[in-house]
Amino acid sequence: MKIKNLRWWIISLVCLVTIVNYLARSSLSVAAPTLFTELHITEQQYSWIISAFQLAYTVAQPICGYILDVVGLKIGFFIFAVAWSLVNMAHAFVGTWQGLAFLRGLMGLTEASVIPAGMKTSAEWFPASERGIAGGLFNVGTSIGAMLAPPLVVWAILTFNWEAAFVITGGIGLVVAIIWYLVYNSPEKHPALTDEEKKYIFDGQEKHLQSTENEKPAMGVILKQRNFWGIAVTRFLADPAWGTISFWMPLYLTQVMHMPIKEIAMFAWLPFLAADFGCVAGGFLTAFLIKRCNITTVNSRRIGFTIAAVLMTAIGFVSIVESAYVAIALISLGGFAHQMLSTLVITLASDLFKKSEVATVTGLAGSAAWAGQLSFNLLMGALVVTIGYGPFFIILGFLDLIGAVVLWTVIKDTHPSETNKSPKLATQS
Repeated sequence: MKIKNLRWWIISLVCLVTIVNYLARSSLSVAAPTLFTELHITEQQYSWIISAFQLAYTVAQPICGYILDVVGLKIGFFIFAVAWSLVNMAHAFVGTWQGLAFLRGLMGLTEASVIPAGMKTSAEWFPASERGIAGGLFNVGTSIGAMLAPPLVVWAILTFNWEAAFVITGGIGLVVAIIWYLVYNSPEKHPALTDEEKKYIFDGQEKHLQSTENEKPAMGVILKQRNFWGIAVTRFLADPAWGTISFWMPLYLTQVMHMPIKEIAMFAWLPFLAADFGCVAGGFLTAFLIKRCNITTVNSRRIGFTIAAVLMTAIGFVSIVESAYVAIALISLGGFAHQMLSTLVITLASDLFKKSEVATVTGLAGSAAWAGQLSFNLLMGALVVTIGYGPFFIILGFLDLIGAVVLWTVIKDTHPSETNKSPKLATQS
């Protein structure tokens, strides 16, 4: 049976896997106030637990990307999803911060596959003019997963115990991994893809970025290209914001704003809902600039990033507000802006590199992003008790403005005449 507009169903499937990925990783931060009490964990130890995940994630992203480029998405992503789900469930069987740190490290090694997998899917299944929207749609999963974590994890803790929270979120991951394996295939092999849609996809992709089936990525060559470093440095500057929102916000609301855990469950998901809209907004903005304003693909990403970087400055005002609800509103605006700009800079990997390199480039740049997140997290763990959260929110408000400057000065649009074409989709019967 042939399915119309199959590419959108495929990217929705990637979004689903991304949701369970971020649901699993966000479970710890939501359960943190309970773990602080029951396992007697300190802020410093908590930062080490987070850092174990971030360090492993940082190291593993290019490795995961390379494996996905070589093995393929169907098998590779399935194996990674099964692995992180089982490790997440194992959290229920440890009772020390050292055990949690070890398991978090294992999760980082496997969960690092999700963004490279999403970008590789976007590169294979979408024409250039739609890749920003596709990247935004799968990236919505990062926010939905984090948004679902507070109510689900708190419910599991209050109904059962903190151990159940990890078993439940891990079990959901196993189910979704099986769905991925049964449904996914590449556009060249998918039996449900119509001939019209296949032609539409391939006609809209840049010819200079095509690659043969057996072509392998060369990391040495990638690392010598200025376009890679333009993406990598920008992501290094951008990702501390998402790490702060994901890992430190529940503690900030508990310790500084004195919100009880039930209120956190009611309101802490709002920044992630705003982030969902940011993911999609960036894609639609760049599609409009490409199709209606005849702006090149690369420049459309840079313009969208710059707009979001300006919006990101609002998170700096969290340092001076006294109302928990105003703080959540400002963090929500920051979540919107961050996911908008993050989606756009991640999508540049598929705009500037060959299909056979996309997952590897995304993984390498992801390592830079998580190196920034890891450094910022360690700095917070060491200083937040002494100087508070305020200075860190102020810093986050300005990092992306520097990133915008990097994008405009370092990245070179090598084929501007080819990247702004918009193919037409024939009527499908």
